[in-house]
Amino acid sequence: MSNLSKETSTELKELENKLDILIDKYHSVENENSSLKTKQDELVKEKAKLLEKTTLARVRVEAMITRLKSMEHGS
Repeated sequence: MSNLSKETSTELKELENKLDILIDKYHSVENENSSLKTKQDELVKEKAKLLEKTTLARVRVEAMITRLKSMEHGS
């Protein structure tokens, strides 16, 4: 095997190794991205539930205040 052929073979192996590393990193990032999207969806749903609970609590408190004010004016 000539030196040029050996160098080419070595360069190809190095390139192949770098490509394998890059592919592994891609899959890792892809998995992380999927996980983050799932977590984001969960958080969006949780936020919607909390907003709904907050609104319900506000309505109840306002109703209680209204009743208290009417009782105060009635006595």
